[in-house]
Amino acid sequence: MKRITIAILALILMGLLIPTGFATDSNLVITYGESTYANSDYKSAVDAFFVNQANVDLKNVDSKIITADQVNKVSSGITGKSYSSDQIFSSAFLDLKDNDNLEVSVDKSKITTVTGNMYISALKSAGITSGHVYVTSPMQATGESALAGIMNAYEEATDVKIPDNVKEAANDEIYTQAEIVENSGVDAEKLSKLVDDVKQEVSGDNVTDHNTIVNIINNYVQNNNLNITNSDIENLADTIEQVQNVQGDVNHYKDQVGNLLNGGNSTGGFSLDALFDWFKSFINGI
Repeated sequence: MKRITIAILALILMGLLIPTGFATDSNLVITYGESTYANSDYKSAVDAFFVNQANVDLKNVDSKIITADQVNKVSSGITGKSYSSDQIFSSAFLDLKDNDNLEVSVDKSKITTVTGNMYISALKSAGITSGHVYVTSPMQATGESALAGIMNAYEEATDVKIPDNVKEAANDEIYTQAEIVENSGVDAEKLSKLVDDVKQEVSGDNVTDHNTIVNIINNYVQNNNLNITNSDIENLADTIEQVQNVQGDVNHYKDQVGNLLNGGNSTGGFSLDALFDWFKSFINGI
């Protein structure tokens, strides 16, 4: 009888330890643009895309709203652009369980400028290498503001904050590439490939000198016959230099979330497996 009583008490303790809201799957997170969330038709259209593409029931999915204020804190320091609350449409869905490799699926009928590879490159700059992200909008949008939502979703899913300077560098990369596409008319996928190749060379040789990075970019531009202005090359060099300078914080962040993004299960910092292991050892020791 004493063993049964203690076991019951242990089960009650387990119930107390399991966090409230456990019905939601913390590996799945949606971030809605402020304008999208405020309009029920827009939200329904975005939800339909996520359901069809990710084959998921959204009832148990956590959601967050990305506001114009959040976007402006990033964009104002990079491009000087400022958005109103009725201009934030881009929305993202993160499936952290689908995490063998980082993948981004973009609704090309709605997201006009930023490509899946641009998001992947920027997320890798922030130390994110796993998970499947879906990006859409209820109406045509550049997709620049979605990166803030995507990184917010990773923070929600892993309960680990991405350092502000890392976020800034990743967002700078997205905004700069989008600006170059608009200014120079260069193919977005070719530009994304150039940025990825240059970042790999800069990282591999541990280059931090601005002029050296400019020369590396110029070589890639000439070898691939791309039409990019000198001003855009300078801006891109600034961006890649910024990414290179935050690698220490990127590596620290990667260490913090390594287990979660490489096959571990996230429950907002709570591990059921560990709890059940403890419970079994507790019962065996009674």
